[in-house]
Parts: sequence; structure tokens; C-alpha cells
Amino acid sequence: MLSVYPGSGRAWRHGRWVRLGMATRAAHEIVVDGVPVRVSSLDRVIYPNGFTKGDVIDYYRRVAPTLVPHLVGRPLTLKRYPEGVDGPFFYEKNCPRYKPEWVRTIDMPRVNGGVISYCSVSDAAGLVWLANIGALELHPLLGRAPQPQCPTAIVFDLDPGPPAGLLDAARVALRVREVLSEAGLTSLVKSSGKKGIHVWAPLAQNRSFDDTKRVARSLAQSLERAFPNDITSSMRKAERPGKTFIDWSQNDEHKSIVAPYSLRAAPTPTVSAPLRWSEVEQAVVDATPERLVFDPAAVLDRVARDGDLFARALGHD
Repeated sequence: MLSVYPGSGRAWRHGRWVRLGMATRAAHEIVVDGVPVRVSSLDRVIYPNGFTKGDVIDYYRRVAPTLVPHLVGRPLTLKRYPEGVDGPFFYEKNCPRYKPEWVRTIDMPRVNGGVISYCSVSDAAGLVWLANIGALELHPLLGRAPQPQCPTAIVFDLDPGPPAGLLDAARVALRVREVLSEAGLTSLVKSSGKKGIHVWAPLAQNRSFDDTKRVARSLAQSLERAFPNDITSSMRKAERPGKTFIDWSQNDEHKSIVAPYSLRAAPTPTVSAPLRWSEVEQAVVDATPERLVFDPAAVLDRVARDGDLFARALGHD
């Protein structure tokens, strides 16, 4: 069945957008899982390669069954690119006042007093609405309601400083995995969607952020001592060239990290894609960093074939 929205230049068919002709900026309403959502400017180019706002909405709608469980109950920091990745962007913590009534919020205390009302996504309609307002990247906090003060994982953001690159971060990820395994912790890995790697250790019991930050910092410092030419745990940027920075400071109640399956703002559309450890190992052995980079179409294919490679972050095997 083909549903045409006059003047949009697109139609919604078989769960995705189909180009029809010249588009306008007119707003239209689509129904996502029974919820009406207003969308507009579907042919606006978001990435220089021609990936449009309609394509962004299409990706988030299709990946929603896999992505939404990783967002439910989590306060969301939005990284918004209203005019595309080459235009101005901003981070937004307070959920916009013009949000639909059905978009939920989670209140969190500010560090310096007051309250932040974060957006929280619980369905595909919420993802589509966020995509329509230019929220290209989704950065959830590590805590989840009703206990947002308790992290559900220890995370390590591995950021290579040039001339170090993605393979250097992958090598460090394998070392982080080894140390976590020795501590009895299972680890998951995903690409950052840019130049780095993220390692997650899901927690089976409640811990405080003080605990997880202390563990993360200790691990980072121990690896820095063991591999001083390759790794730094220092926050000082002067220490990072040619090394992979293990950012342990992400383990904080007020910090966020990009969600698995979130798009990233880059010259071409990439995704923070969950990986198999075997893929990381093989990329290092073969010196093929491109094996760790995935575009939206590749991620949707992987999900269809393999399911959610990050399911253990939800407490699922």
C-alpha cells in the first residue's frame, strides 16, 4: 500500500520512504505504530553524500525495535543538527517544550541545583519525532529509571589521538576485555561510529557511580603503566597524540555516551554499531579498520541477520 502526502515528494510504502518528485518544506503527518507524528522537509540533505532527513527518519523507524530497548527509562541528551552535519549543531538536555504529550520526560537534579527534564524514548514514534527535529545522535545516560543514580554498566570510551587510529583503539579494546575478564566481568564492544571503540561491562547488581568510576580509572591507569607508549588515562590533550585515551570519566551520573545503533555526524552516515569480539580480533590481525565501520543499511542487514549483538547490555543473553 502506498500512502502519498501531497507536496512532500515522498510516500510511505512498505515501512520506508519512497521518492516521488520535488519536495517542499510542508509538514505532514505519518502514523508510526498507531501514533501520529508530524514530519517535514524530508528531502533536506543531512549528509553530503545525499542521505536526507527522510532517510534518517526511515533508518530510525526501521531500527526502532532493536534500539528502543536500549533507551527505555534512560534520560537522553540530544545532539541536534537541524541543517545537516555540515551545519551548526547543539547539545540539548532539557526536552523541548513543544514536544508531543506522548513523549515522556525524566527529571534529574542539576549539579549546581535545579532540575533537568530529559526526553525519554519508549517507542518508534518517539524516535521518529526526535529524528524530525534534527536529533541525529542519541546520547543516553548510564542510569535507568526508576534508579537513574545506579549505572547499568561500566563503560570505556577508547579515543585514539592521531596518528593513532581505529585499529589502535581496537587493540586497546582487546586489552580492556582481557582485564575485565580477569575481574570476572563480561564485556561488549561497539564502534563509536567515528574513530573510536566503546567497551561496556554490564553490571548484574546495583553499584554506585563512585564505584564504577573508581574501577574504570584504576583499569585505565593499570593499562597505561603496562603500555605507556600506546595508552594514556590522562585527561590532558597534550598526552594523547599517538596514543589511545581510555576515557574512564564517562562513568558519571551526569554524563552520557552515544547509544548503540545511533547515527553519528560524520562526512558519510555511520552508526555506533555493536560488534563481535571476533570481528575486532580479525580486523586487528588483517589490518582492516574498514571492517569496523558500518553505514545504516549495513546495520539494518546485521540486525535482520544476527539480532541485537548488544542484547546482554539489557540483561539478555
